[in-house]
Amino acid sequence: MADFGSADLDTFRADVRTWLEANYPAELRDPKAKVDPEAMWGGQAFLDSDDLQIAWMRKMGAKGWTAPTWPTQYGGGGLSPAQARILDQELAAGRYRTPLASFGVWMLGPVLLEYANEEQKQEHLPKIIKGETRWCQGYSEPGAGSDLASLQTRCEDKGDHWLINGQKVWTSYADKADWCFCLVRTDTSKKHEGVSFVLIDMRTPGVETRPIQLISGESPFCETFFTDVKIPKGNLVGKVNGGWEIAKRLLQYERQNISGGFGGGGGAGGTAGDLSEVAKSYFGLDASGALADTDLRSRITQNKMNMQCLGLTISRTAAEAKASNGPSAAVSIIKYAAASFAQDRSELMIEAMGHQGLGWDGETYKPGELLATRGWLRSKGNSIEGGTSEVNLNVISKRVLGLPDPK
Repeated sequence: MADFGSADLDTFRADVRTWLEANYPAELRDPKAKVDPEAMWGGQAFLDSDDLQIAWMRKMGAKGWTAPTWPTQYGGGGLSPAQARILDQELAAGRYRTPLASFGVWMLGPVLLEYANEEQKQEHLPKIIKGETRWCQGYSEPGAGSDLASLQTRCEDKGDHWLINGQKVWTSYADKADWCFCLVRTDTSKKHEGVSFVLIDMRTPGVETRPIQLISGESPFCETFFTDVKIPKGNLVGKVNGGWEIAKRLLQYERQNISGGFGGGGGAGGTAGDLSEVAKSYFGLDASGALADTDLRSRITQNKMNMQCLGLTISRTAAEAKASNGPSAAVSIIKYAAASFAQDRSELMIEAMGHQGLGWDGETYKPGELLATRGWLRSKGNSIEGGTSEVNLNVISKRVLGLPDPK
C-alpha cells in the first residue's frame, strides 16, 4: 500500500465523509430504529433479509470497508493504516452503526491472510468481508481451558477426508454460526506439536450444539459435539501438526478484540449508563455539586481515569498493529488490565445502586438496575475468557518482560 501525504489524506477524508452520508440508510439514523440484534453478526440466516442493518452491512462489505486494510483481491478495502484510521474516525464522528461484528474479521481473517493457501483465502475471505458467513471458535474443551494444548478432540486422516470426534465448550454463538475454526489433535504422541487448525462447516452431519445458560441469564456460549464428522482434506490450514503456531497468533487477535470492547467503557455484559451519573442519582450531591460520598467518588474517578488511559492505549496499539505485522504479546498486558478495570466498574455500579443493584426481576427494579445486575454477573467471566488473567500474567512475564521460569 502506498504512502499518502496530508493533502491526499484530506481528500480521502472528504471522499469518505461524502460516501458515508450518501450510503448510510436514513432510517438507521433514528436510535430507535428496529433492527434484529443478531443481524450485525451476519451469516447465512440473513442472506435474504431486508433488515436495515443487513442493508448497511452489504454496502460497506461491497466497498471492502468491513475489513478496510485487507487486500482488494479478496474483497478488502486495500486501505493504508492512515486511511483506515480516517475511516474509523469518520464512522465515529458520524455515529454510524458498526456494519459488521464478526469473529471472521477480528480473529480468523488475519490468520488466514498469514497462514492459509490461496484457495482457502479466495473461498473464505470474501464471504467474511461481506458478512455472508458467521464463524465461531472451537478452542476450549472440558479438560483443556487454560492449558489449551491438552485438547483431545481427535482428527484422523482417512485418506480422502479428515474424521473428527470430540467436544468443545464455551463456543461463543456456536448455535448460530455457519462455520467453526477449530483446534484438533492430529498426533497423540506430542502435545503442542500434535495440534492442527481446521475449518468445519457447522451443517456437517455429526455436529451438535447445546447452549449454556450463564448466571447472568444469557446463553451466548455453547457446548459443541463432533461425532464422526467428516471434513475435506482442504479444510486444514497450514501444516499438519502446525496448528499451535496459528492458535497462538489467533489468540493475540482475540485478546486485542476483547480488550477493545472493554476499552469502550462498558466491558462485556452491558452497562446501565455513565457510572458517575448513576452514582449521583442514588447518593446525591454535596454543596459543591460533586458526588456526596467522597470515598466512592474517589474510586469512581480512578476507574474512569483507568478506562480512559486503557482506551488511548488500545487505540495506539491497534494503530501499531495495523502498521506492522499484527498484535504482539503485549496485548496480554491490555487484556489483563481491561478485565480488571471492567470488573471494578461493574462492582462500583452495584455499590452505587445499593440494594437496588441486586435485583433479578420484578416491578420494584428499573430496567437499568436489572441490566446492572446482569452486567455485574457477566463481568465475572472477563478474567477468564480469551485467556485467563493468570495465563496472561505468565505471557507478560515470559514474552514481554523476559523473566526466567521459576525454579
